[in-house]
Amino acid sequence: MKLDDDDFTLLGLPRRHAVDRAALDAAWRRLQGEVHPDRFAAQGAAAQRVAMQWAVRVNEAYQRLKDPLARAAYLCELRGAAVDAERNTAMPTSFLMQQMQWREALEEAADLAAVEALDAEVAAAERALLADVERRLDTEDDAAAAAADVRALMFVNRFRQDIERRLDALDPTR
Repeated sequence: MKLDDDDFTLLGLPRRHAVDRAALDAAWRRLQGEVHPDRFAAQGAAAQRVAMQWAVRVNEAYQRLKDPLARAAYLCELRGAAVDAERNTAMPTSFLMQQMQWREALEEAADLAAVEALDAEVAAAERALLADVERRLDTEDDAAAAAADVRALMFVNRFRQDIERRLDALDPTR
């Protein structure tokens, strides 16, 4: 085990988008148990600092692999197809049209029910995109196409945050 191992190697999991959450959680707990700084209290400050680096690295890997979008972006990067969302904003025309329709629907939504319906629609689209990403990465080994889907998912993720803010404004007791 090395600090610069990729997250999958570090946690002893296959390098796939489909992750067994129970196995991920178990691997994280096992590693945290091994590297927790309290275990090294008797060995001095230097050993505790190293243990702290390991604990941070294990947590970082766990957080990335736990999040399907972050895991997808990471796998694309590992396979040589960086998402590069800041510079690459190319999207299929159909997805751009969908974005505009969703934005208009959110602006025109007059009540809680309308916003919740839009949220359900966007959540379904998000699940479909995640399924596409998983298929492209785990079955088709097409990281470039998966990277394009990840960019679309990043938009969907931000848009769902906008929807959530609107829902909170309409019903602060949620």
